[in-house]
Amino acid sequence: MKAKKIIGLAVALSLILTSTMAFAAWRGWRGSGGWGMGTAYQRMYNPATVETLTGTVESVDKIVPLKGMYSGIHVMLKTDRETISVHLGPEWYIERLDTKIEKGDKIEVKGSRVTFDGKPAIIAAEVKKGDSVLILRDSAGIPAWSGWRR
Repeated sequence: MKAKKIIGLAVALSLILTSTMAFAAWRGWRGSGGWGMGTAYQRMYNPATVETLTGTVESVDKIVPLKGMYSGIHVMLKTDRETISVHLGPEWYIERLDTKIEKGDKIEVKGSRVTFDGKPAIIAAEVKKGDSVLILRDSAGIPAWSGWRR
């Protein structure tokens, strides 16, 4: 009888521990590796500073914008006026899109101009390459990859 109680208690504790770990994992995913809504990075996007730039992609790189974030994809865009860093989005999202942005591509970028590490940058909302349009954020700056929360 005592052994059954001990086994029952062990099973109950295992279930509690398993459900707690599952809940913690779910809550951690919700933030999209620092790219989701409510994060410090997301709060940098300002619809009042949205502009459209056209230029040539000089490089495509992986970056970690802020400490603790997952890596993201950004491009260096050379326009008639400047060469500027354009942040596209999280690597796990951008690399799954059908349209690939590559060095030498002529693109049009619509996004929020911000200051990042003391330098001007654009957090992209939309990228046009030829006839393709990548919608990365809506007009309020809500990321396309956070659509599961709507």
